[in-house]
Amino acid sequence: MLDKPRLLTPGPTPTPERVRLAMAHDMIHHRKPAFKAIMAAVQPKLRELFGTAQPVLPMACSGSGVMTAAVHGLFRPGEKVIVVEGGKFGQRWREIAAVRGLNVVSVVVDWGRPVTPAEVEAALNEHPDAAGVLVQLSETSTGTLHPVREIARLTAGRDTLLVVDGISAVSISPCPMDEWGIDCLLTGSQKGLMLPPGLGLIALSERAWRKADTVPPSCFYFNFRGELANLEKQQTLFTTPVSLIIGLNESLDMFREVGLETVYRKQWALTQMARRGVTAMGLEPLVKEGYTWGLTSVLLPEGVPATGVLRVAAERFGVIMAAGQDHMKERIIRIGHMGWLDWADLAAGLHALAEGFRACGGYIGTRDVLEQALAAYQAGLAVTPGTEI
Repeated sequence: MLDKPRLLTPGPTPTPERVRLAMAHDMIHHRKPAFKAIMAAVQPKLRELFGTAQPVLPMACSGSGVMTAAVHGLFRPGEKVIVVEGGKFGQRWREIAAVRGLNVVSVVVDWGRPVTPAEVEAALNEHPDAAGVLVQLSETSTGTLHPVREIARLTAGRDTLLVVDGISAVSISPCPMDEWGIDCLLTGSQKGLMLPPGLGLIALSERAWRKADTVPPSCFYFNFRGELANLEKQQTLFTTPVSLIIGLNESLDMFREVGLETVYRKQWALTQMARRGVTAMGLEPLVKEGYTWGLTSVLLPEGVPATGVLRVAAERFGVIMAAGQDHMKERIIRIGHMGWLDWADLAAGLHALAEGFRACGGYIGTRDVLEQALAAYQAGLAVTPGTEI
């Protein structure tokens, strides 16, 4: 049918044409003036995006790479950290911390439920020697949004760093680092930033930088002070992913042209559209309260396999979505609607989901699914982002 392929996964996400064209520029050397000028232009835009006065370090790695850099750069072996473990990537915090030789205390919550500030506070009170709290802002495996702002109020008065994985949140939902009191915020290129994978970004607060100075380097590659020294020269410590930085400069310009508030408004409206469309089908979002803005996880009834629904959506409609992970693999479908997606892409995704569900034995009794979803989108645009409709 020559249908337009639509990538509605939790990442990678579609790349805008102007970003692709920028990255197609002739290669330049990462130590020469032409590249240094781009790095100099990118830095203030990144600080605006992160909401911080501190430098934002670009690293040639995946999101898991900057998670690893955070753990190795901020904590010494034997120190204690509290990990919020409510999904696959909360588990990854625990696994990275264990490799570093940290004493890990896990606050385990059911997949699809955000941790409560009271649960984190109880862990902090029980473990006052904890050097850090490691948490996802958006848990990508479930679409859960953890209450990072409230957690930051708990760590602010303690000698405990708050380290936040914002990989599927930065440029999707608000997370102003300095205003909220986040000590370390990190993200990856392939989600809301509308770039291919391969670029990690990380920023530290003043007190996180002070702590980093007390931690001897444990890794030749991930070295905060080395990266900072090179950033001051508009370079990176090692070979730079030049094309990704050029693309980043373009995507940040796109954000500046419309303003972050507009970006967040669109992401919130798309989230409302997805959730309304799912419920109109008679299905349930996995996350009832405290849900991610750029990702909706749909709980399927017993007997309807996620992989079967996804196969129909891909083969018949050209829409690529994602199943769950681990024990949720066949139980949920994750619809990504972050970054370079609009209402028409999501409408196609909802239609493909409905048809795939029917093809696998599901029943939908409502005829106006898309009409309800689009009405929710318009309502979402008309309210302050984050306001329930």
